[in-house]
Amino acid sequence: MVSLTEVLSLLLVALLWGATNPFLKKGAEGIEDVRGGRMVFQLIAEVKFLFINIRYLVPFLLNQSGSLVYYLTLATTGKLLGEEVGGKGALLGMFLTMLGVTLCVTSSIRESNTAG
Repeated sequence: MVSLTEVLSLLLVALLWGATNPFLKKGAEGIEDVRGGRMVFQLIAEVKFLFINIRYLVPFLLNQSGSLVYYLTLATTGKLLGEEVGGKGALLGMFLTMLGVTLCVTSSIRESNTAG
């Protein structure tokens, strides 16, 4: 049976994820103007742009805290079911999730700017 704490945790996750997406998109505006040369340097320049931009960084950290709450809620539920949770695989998964969010936001900014 799902506890009230787990339900409230998932509602918090929904709030953090849903509320931060528009701010992530807004905060990433201007990334299309970043120039870094070759592909690797371009990626580094874009990541630097995002992580020194407070308008992007604050919603990103809130969004990722939603991911952390989600992971902890699933971990609690998994333990109740007798599953092993955590380890290096989980850390890698969280890193890849953060990278994926960054790439999705960057892609959506570029698409909206080329369409307009």
